[in-house]
Amino acid sequence: MAIARASFNQGAAPRIAVFNKASTPLGVDLDKLIAALQVYIDKHVVPIWATPATLVKSSDFVKGHWAIVFLDNADQPGALAYHDLTPDGLPVSKVFVRTTLDNGDLVSVSTSHELVEMLVDPAINLMTTGPDPKAMYAYESADPVEALSFNVNRIPMSDFVYPAYFEDFHKPGSVKFDHLGQVSKPFQVLKGGYQILFKSGKWTQVFASEAKKKHFKKEDRRGHRSEQRKQDKMLRADPKRIAKGEKVKVAAPKARPSIDGFARRAR
Repeated sequence: MAIARASFNQGAAPRIAVFNKASTPLGVDLDKLIAALQVYIDKHVVPIWATPATLVKSSDFVKGHWAIVFLDNADQPGALAYHDLTPDGLPVSKVFVRTTLDNGDLVSVSTSHELVEMLVDPAINLMTTGPDPKAMYAYESADPVEALSFNVNRIPMSDFVYPAYFEDFHKPGSVKFDHLGQVSKPFQVLKGGYQILFKSGKWTQVFASEAKKKHFKKEDRRGHRSEQRKQDKMLRADPKRIAKGEKVKVAAPKARPSIDGFARRAR
C-alpha cells in the first residue's frame, strides 16, 4: 500500500472557504465561529506551527481555496462525494455536525480539531518515528489531546500538541508539549485521546483508556482523516454527485440547544 502522497504547495498562506451544507443546527453562530477560528489560527496555532491561513465564508467550494464543509453525517445525500480534496485538488476538511453532536462533542471543538490538523499535515501523509521502533506515528496534532479545549472569543476550541511532542529525545517536563500544558512527555496520549500509527503493515490506534477505545469503535469514522490514511490515493470532490445529492429533500431535525460560550470538559 502506498503511504506517501504528493504534498501541497505551502509557499503561500492558503485561503480556506468555510461553508455549511448541514441541516442540523451547528449550536453556534457560523460568523462567530469563523471569527473565533481565525483568532485560533493567528494567535495560537501560527506562533507554534507557522501555518498561517485566512478563513473565508462561502456557500460552496471556491476555486484556488482549501475548504471546510459542514455536513449532517456521512449518510447525507452527496456527502461521500466530497471525497478527500476540493475539485481543484486542494485539502478539504469535513465536519459531520449530527455525528459530532450525537457523540456528545461540540461542533466548534471538532472544527478547530480538523482545522489545526489540516494546517499541520494537509496531505495526510506525514509520519515520524517514536517510542515503538517498529511503528511509524501519524502527525495528527489534535488526536492525542482531543478531549481538552479552551475558549477563544468565548467559543471552545481544541487543544493541540506542539512539534516537540513528536520529538522523542525530549525528557519529560523539559519543554511544552501541548497548548494547554497537560502533556508531560513526547507521544503521551491523554485520557479521551488516541494516537494513529502504522505497524505490521497496517494502520491502527493506541488509546489512553479502555472507555475511549470502546467509544472510538462505535463512532462512524467515514470521511475522517484516520480512514483517509488507509487509502491508496486521495480523490477530488465530485460536484455533479454533490449537486444531485443536494436535490434530495431531507426532513430537518429538531433544533439543539446552543453551545455558545460553553467549553467541553475533559473526559
